[in-house]
Amino acid sequence: MLYFCPIKVNEMNAAIDVAVPLPKICVLFPGALGDFICFLPALEILKQNADLDLFARPEFSGLVSLPVKVRSLDGFEVRQLFVPGAARDEGLCDFFGSYTAIYSWTGNQEKEFVNQLIQVSGGRARVYPFRATDRKFHQTDYYLACLNETYERPRSPVIAVSAEAVAWIENYWTEHTLDGQARLILAPGSGAREKNWPADFYLKVADWWRHQVQGAVVILLGPVEEERGGLDLLLDRFPVAQNLSLAQVAALLARSHLYLGNDSGITHLAAAVGVRTVALFGPSDLHQWAPRGDRVTLLRRNADCSPCTISVMKECPHRRCLTELYPRDVIEKVAGLPEIANLTRRGVGITV
Repeated sequence: MLYFCPIKVNEMNAAIDVAVPLPKICVLFPGALGDFICFLPALEILKQNADLDLFARPEFSGLVSLPVKVRSLDGFEVRQLFVPGAARDEGLCDFFGSYTAIYSWTGNQEKEFVNQLIQVSGGRARVYPFRATDRKFHQTDYYLACLNETYERPRSPVIAVSAEAVAWIENYWTEHTLDGQARLILAPGSGAREKNWPADFYLKVADWWRHQVQGAVVILLGPVEEERGGLDLLLDRFPVAQNLSLAQVAALLARSHLYLGNDSGITHLAAAVGVRTVALFGPSDLHQWAPRGDRVTLLRRNADCSPCTISVMKECPHRRCLTELYPRDVIEKVAGLPEIANLTRRGVGITV
């Protein structure tokens, strides 16, 4: 990518445009979807006036726009950095040496990787820990702090839905006879089963929405949930959206009236596209992982043992932080949201 800088030519008393290459930046980012959404404000800083190659999960390409180009983190060049002696590879030196700057949030604990990346980049690489050690440091703020960026007000990730995805979702609503209805998207899964609100609780919210709001419910199902199972109560009764690209998921969320989900990457995505988002938190730390956005509502039961560590979460015998966050309490909060109150029929109370 090129930008043009006007340069005065005294002899001709005129200006000509000379093509000057943009700085070329490499970013290595290993995180899953939720991590990546938190990383977006830092990515916005890095891509300013730069030609940026992002080595990450290929599916993230549907969530970013030029000048960011997404390449697989599993590609040959990155994998070679973990191989002893790779720093002597001239091809590798040429590849990474072509970048003006390199920022890596992968390999921090791998001395071989760090040393070789610094060597092949001519000392232009900066390597950071993937996550903040201070749990009261929100992950978005941590990535910005790595770039020495601080703000008086918290920065929120923002994702614009592509025109292609907008066209797709309009056809999707029509094909599934969901056009013109108040749409609730439920995402009952996450990367860890221990973070999930019970499926039968989701069912009660779905039934309330269908009967009291008289709207449509769509269950958003990812590969993890499909493989894990345990959601038949929902899948047997409501339309299921599955096998979607992240760009399509973003459009599905952005063109709905309400999203309800656990602490998950999809919940961060919902907040980033601007749909009214209700996030259910149990064992996770709100200070570090709460989705950010102007239309986000966070619900949790303040159990004395939460938040907790991953090891404690995996062995928890009661999961009170989620099992005692009752459907009626969630429904009352949802019904009180201004956008949702406008959808309900006047004079109709809340029933569970």
